[in-house]
Amino acid sequence: MYPALHARTHPDRVAVRMSDGPGVTYAELDERSIRLARELRGRGLQVGDGIAILSENHVRFFESYWAAVRSGLYITAINRHSTPEEAAYIMADSGAKVLICSHGLRETAVGLLPLLDPDVHRMMFDGVIDGVETYEDLLGRQSAEPLDDEPRGQLMLYSSGTTGRPKGVKRALTGLRVDDAAAPRSSGLARKITTIDEESVYLVPAPLYHAAAFNWSIAVQEIGGTVVVMPKWDPEEFLAQIERHRVTHTQVVPTMMVRLLKLDPEIRTRHDLSSLQGLLHSAAPCPVDVKRQMLDWLGPIVDEYYTGTEGIGVTFIAARDWGERPGTVGRSVTGVIHICDDDGAEVGTGEVGTVYFARDDVPFNYHNDDVKTAGAMHPDRPTWWTIGDMGRVDADGYLYLTDRKAFMIISGGVNIYPAEIEGHMIMHPAVADVAVFGLPDADMGEYVHAVVQPAEGSVPGPELAAQLLEFAREGLSRFKVPRVLDFRDVLPRMESGKLRKDVLRADYLPV
Repeated sequence: MYPALHARTHPDRVAVRMSDGPGVTYAELDERSIRLARELRGRGLQVGDGIAILSENHVRFFESYWAAVRSGLYITAINRHSTPEEAAYIMADSGAKVLICSHGLRETAVGLLPLLDPDVHRMMFDGVIDGVETYEDLLGRQSAEPLDDEPRGQLMLYSSGTTGRPKGVKRALTGLRVDDAAAPRSSGLARKITTIDEESVYLVPAPLYHAAAFNWSIAVQEIGGTVVVMPKWDPEEFLAQIERHRVTHTQVVPTMMVRLLKLDPEIRTRHDLSSLQGLLHSAAPCPVDVKRQMLDWLGPIVDEYYTGTEGIGVTFIAARDWGERPGTVGRSVTGVIHICDDDGAEVGTGEVGTVYFARDDVPFNYHNDDVKTAGAMHPDRPTWWTIGDMGRVDADGYLYLTDRKAFMIISGGVNIYPAEIEGHMIMHPAVADVAVFGLPDADMGEYVHAVVQPAEGSVPGPELAAQLLEFAREGLSRFKVPRVLDFRDVLPRMESGKLRKDVLRADYLPV
């Protein structure tokens, strides 16, 4: 399904709204995406070409997406916090022929425009600056009659870059029409693991440039529900929006759950959350205690899935089943899981190794990076794929993640997974956020280093450090307890919840 079909059956149903603004109906979304599709085709864009959007969370994301997808184009969302140089890299690497930018990010645009290829078309909505065309005027001059041909396009999002420069995840176009029943859909997973339907209201608290937020929002629109987008994450406002819009489904990451749990209990009980039918979480291993507290608070609606931007495989665990296997991210619903050692040999049940998913089809490639694409493939089995996560599988096929392979600490020949340490320490009331990583050590190879963002009202210093290290000793094996613990006012997290551990660790490495 795509907006044209819902525009015919439910034209006045709200397709998307900002949480603090008016709604855009399916009829309006359909018409706006048609007008933009015509504008893009009129500028000479052909099937397989690309466009990019640089914006804060905004309803224009969706008309841009559907215009591209009904024109056979690729669309790339650029991180709104990118520097002009970073955005220029994405534009050049993706080959985008059109930049659609928000006036809200005009300062970035001013620095970006001189870095773009002169042939790139530049449009801006909600205002205009020198060197760009007015988006609203361009759409206003186009017809609302659909193009004669509407081959389905694709998202081409970029990996978050937590372990290196971002790379585009590109899938081949199918050549099918956008309304062809066989064309790939974002909604397949949502239909399989959630109760989202046409009456659902889906709240997006994350940035739309992030794969999960964008893909799941599109899935809801394919199904015909309503998407409500928050301008930015705020835990108390998140609860208020659930009550205000009678939200039925939403999705968060573990750091968001921690923030919710650390709200004053009076605030958490102030809002009516009775409409909520499902809260999904993903993106990072979730500390067991955090999950338990969320289930105690919201009941058996806290489901979990695991995948990546690359889409090589998916696991899922329903809330009702998680209690029997605390810590699991579920069983596979797409692809067959294999756990392998560094040489590619499968390890035994319960042993930790690199997580691969076996797929008969080649699901993606890293755009302009054949080396990285090859690195995601098993050395001997070209249909087995990994994104570098480590984990183990139990006898019943349930996957348990440990950490990214790039973050693993090897100290004295022992593998240490920072996520386990972080998951324990985040539960201390004086900890707002924590990062753990390895630093060079002449004797042990690496030692365990922790950096803590103190909770509001907690005073950083030797006394608090001693308390936190004692807390670590109470719940962790001796070799996992940080040797050094530092404090930072704020840790560098992306809006998606991912920690920029590479940036933080670099501050501690010798020059």
